[in-house]
Amino acid sequence: MINESVLLESKSLRDSVLEQTDVLDRVKALSLLPDGMHVTTAMIAAYFEVGLEAIKSLVKDHRSELETNGYRLLTGEELRSFKDLSGIQSHTRSLAIYSRRAILNVAMLLRDSEVARQVRVYLLDAEYTARTQPVENSARLDATALDDRIDQRITHILGQTVVPMFNALIETSGEQRRELIALRAGVQSIERRLQQHHARLQRLESPRENRPLAGVMASMDAMNGREFEEHIAALLRRDGCTNVVVQGGGRDRGIDITALTVDGRRLVAQCKRFAPHLSITSPELQKFVGAAKVLHTSEVALFVATCPFTRDALNIATESGIAAVHRGLLEEWSAGATLKILE
Repeated sequence: MINESVLLESKSLRDSVLEQTDVLDRVKALSLLPDGMHVTTAMIAAYFEVGLEAIKSLVKDHRSELETNGYRLLTGEELRSFKDLSGIQSHTRSLAIYSRRAILNVAMLLRDSEVARQVRVYLLDAEYTARTQPVENSARLDATALDDRIDQRITHILGQTVVPMFNALIETSGEQRRELIALRAGVQSIERRLQQHHARLQRLESPRENRPLAGVMASMDAMNGREFEEHIAALLRRDGCTNVVVQGGGRDRGIDITALTVDGRRLVAQCKRFAPHLSITSPELQKFVGAAKVLHTSEVALFVATCPFTRDALNIATESGIAAVHRGLLEEWSAGATLKILE
């Protein structure tokens, strides 16, 4: 079997095992930020039982590789949006966050950490086991995968029933605590993959006629938060809305744009310029519902985002009468289509 130290030197080998993030919880319980997806530099240093400078130095030397796997340095509007989403309290002007893949990437690069070494050993054990197991017919598996359509009720059951059950068991467990944590991590990994798979299917199965060039979304991805809000305001004016005002600043009470539709209805909009691989979650929708319906008593409410919405978020939007303008719909709107709610 390959020695664990080879992961320190071989990027191709590191890349081949990056999906196995569940090994992190097999070695040691991993605390995450309230968003359930990221950690800070201080949290990752505590997990690997090293000083902050060790992590900062590693990031400096391997930043490009880590960014590919989910390391991000948040500033400005992106930082403010992340604070709102995660509920963290910080007065810094920048914040480094790491996804689970980035944490695993650090484990494969960090030399002076016993915890990191144990993670590498687990990774290579799993890799060796996978290579020595018999492989099923790949053509049959591919056909099954193409025909498969994930039922979103499975995701709901995993998130609302199975994971809470593991949480309760872990709280009262003794010798089996580590095994239960590993099982919970596996369930959460399946839940995330189902959500990602469903989002990909939505994008692939969406109408393809009259799709604009990729540059439409590329230009929006390059905008800052204020520029994106002004872009949405321009689309509203194009479609006949009047009294269009971009609120801006920190006193917008959860609303970025106010306007009147062609037929005089009060309209409010929330604009989120997130990376395409992220998703708008149900807590964000719930917060917007309160701002739109209670604080602003709007008749038309748009939640516009450059990324997908989770299934729960879409359900909340439907139940609350919120128009969820996801990445695909935003692309069509920017290319000249009119939102049905504005007609």
